[in-house]
Amino acid sequence: MKAEVKRGKYAKDKGEVILREHEFDGIQEFDQKLPNWWLFTFYGAIVWFVVYWSIYYYSGLYQTDGQRIESQLSAIHEKKEQELAATLASLDDKTLIEKWAADPAIVAAGASIYGTNCAACHAADLTGTLDAGGTKVPLPGRSLCDGHWEYGAGPMEIFKLINEGTPAEAPGYNGARMQAWGQILTPKQVAELTAFLISKNPHDFGG
Repeated sequence: MKAEVKRGKYAKDKGEVILREHEFDGIQEFDQKLPNWWLFTFYGAIVWFVVYWSIYYYSGLYQTDGQRIESQLSAIHEKKEQELAATLASLDDKTLIEKWAADPAIVAAGASIYGTNCAACHAADLTGTLDAGGTKVPLPGRSLCDGHWEYGAGPMEIFKLINEGTPAEAPGYNGARMQAWGQILTPKQVAELTAFLISKNPHDFGG
């Protein structure tokens, strides 16, 4: 049986159909009382939101996305610091020259790291130049095979330079500064890269 349509402000009883009194541009609005299951779901959602919002932001039981990211970054930084300390404890100039740079597997790993991260600025042949039709075009990075080490010629000094980047007080090379690769590479990878450079410059390191 079709429900009778009445005029009014809003429906009060179940099954009642009200044609609301307001009208705009010929548009009229019907109103019916919502079923209890819908109302309970709606009010429950409101209560759940208030409870969840209070627990999430004020109870300290949950971390916000920002706090979670900061916590994860802090853990990563702490782990890298521990790895760096452990690597430095086992390294010195002699070890890098006589052991790391003399190990073909380590040198090969360093060569791969160099090709991926360093060749674009220092050239694949370490000259810091690009051969363009017989003309040597300078690249942003210094030559790594001319016997000149701007920030220290010791293996550990080279390791530090790669790990920390161009010193803050230094102008860089033609205004270009090398980034701190320790933010991307692991301490072991930095040591492998250092060993590769040592192997390519035997006359600079007692070879």
